[in-house]
Amino acid sequence: MDYSQEEVMMAFQIYAKISQKGYSEGDELRLYLAEDKVRGLVDQFAREVDCTIFSVGERLYFIPLAVNSPFHISNDTLKKTYFTGKTINADIYFMYVTIIILFGEFYDSYQTTEATRDFISMSDWLEQVNERLETLQAIGNEELKELEKEYEYNWSAIIEKWSDLDDLKETAKAQTGRTISRLSFLHTVKRFLEAQELIEDIGNDELQLTEKAKVIVQRYYMELEYNRGILEFIYSLERRKEEA
Repeated sequence: MDYSQEEVMMAFQIYAKISQKGYSEGDELRLYLAEDKVRGLVDQFAREVDCTIFSVGERLYFIPLAVNSPFHISNDTLKKTYFTGKTINADIYFMYVTIIILFGEFYDSYQTTEATRDFISMSDWLEQVNERLETLQAIGNEELKELEKEYEYNWSAIIEKWSDLDDLKETAKAQTGRTISRLSFLHTVKRFLEAQELIEDIGNDELQLTEKAKVIVQRYYMELEYNRGILEFIYSLERRKEEA
């Protein structure tokens, strides 16, 4: 397909802005939606760096699809931005698992694409994390090692991190990031998800998914290509507990 110099420049300007900010709106959104050639070029630029672009409402969003994308948020960035003190990789592993569990609570199974609940409380989120990790902790060491090989995920480190967190104050009405507890850890994860525009706090310690999060779930979250089967495994922990 032939492109004019003007079309290439318009596409590059949209790509440059959206890749820098993570989103674009206004004239860039209208141009992207209206001009097929420009949209095709912008999408092609994004694919070259393992990213995708989609529109939600009045915004275009720019999302990395692979950990090797230069736009993927690194572990070091997460540690410096959202955690304090001595943060190790186990914190990041645990963070990802709590996010998977949170998203999963809005859907019946890893095969559904429409949310089946409107909101979740912080206490319910904590309860679901606790239940699944208790089941994971009950798995024998040999099976756990095999699961780590299969999913390339450090489940032992996650269990250790979860066990080390003090849950004595989890029923307290107020929690701060300075309190070393499981609930305060979830508040740290909540801040990250809010910054990424994936959840909204609707008051009373209740959270709902944003439209951006729902699109990501529908298009990518349920695909084995992107979640490597980890999502299905997390759901299977619930079935293990029911069968026990």
